[in-house]
Amino acid sequence: MSEAEALSVEVNGFSCRVWRKGEGPKLGFLAGFGGLPRWIAFLDALARERTLIVPSLPGFPGGERGHTVLDSHLDWVLAVRQLLHKAGLEGADLAGSSLGGSFAAEIAAIWPDAVGRLALIAPWGLFEEKDPMNDPWAQRAPEVPGLLCADPERWNQLKAEPEGANSPEWSIEQTRANEAAARAFWPLGNTRLEKRLPLIRAPTLLIWGEQDRVLPRSYADRFARTIAGPTEIATVSGAGHLAELDKPDEVAAAILRWTSREKRTEQ
Repeated sequence: MSEAEALSVEVNGFSCRVWRKGEGPKLGFLAGFGGLPRWIAFLDALARERTLIVPSLPGFPGGERGHTVLDSHLDWVLAVRQLLHKAGLEGADLAGSSLGGSFAAEIAAIWPDAVGRLALIAPWGLFEEKDPMNDPWAQRAPEVPGLLCADPERWNQLKAEPEGANSPEWSIEQTRANEAAARAFWPLGNTRLEKRLPLIRAPTLLIWGEQDRVLPRSYADRFARTIAGPTEIATVSGAGHLAELDKPDEVAAAILRWTSREKRTEQ
């Protein structure tokens, strides 16, 4: 397949990378914990049927140091709103994973006309004291791959330094992504999102890895009960928290089925 087109947009004075690939109605994707330092098979699977647009969040791989000026959760939500608008995703279907899923839900709640259909892969934003999420920042480095993926090698492949690279920038970028995630969601991803979920009227698909070790399955039910629009839950066997890494074809197929239920003209 052809390479993705790499563009950039400016948010709060910092450049954010935007990947674009495919044809058809637009579909946006906001990556999960760790961001996307490289193109992955899951994105190719989505781009086979849609014009896939993948903006990098501030501070994440491809997002420079834009996280350094975001001092509150509201700052983050406004930055993501601006990023999606500049990436050409106004009114388009939107998918997001993990922390990216949380931001996708925020946008759909606060600006309902900005999102078509919604697909959320184990989104953050809620916290249940009796059934808490697993804190990825509290893990020793060797334990992180197995926490985020059912097959730890999937995470290792995502984060592996490119062959022949001879620069500290790669490792700096990965560390910066962890810092940006913590700046937005620590402690434990609780952003009081439950107060805004009833504002979401977009049809919403919730995707959960059967072996998710970060977010208990009960969180999917809580999202589904609270979102005002129609919802469905899809459980993916053999997948962990970042289900799109473990089972790229299955997760992409679920998203494409969901977002194609209504015929949409390209935005």
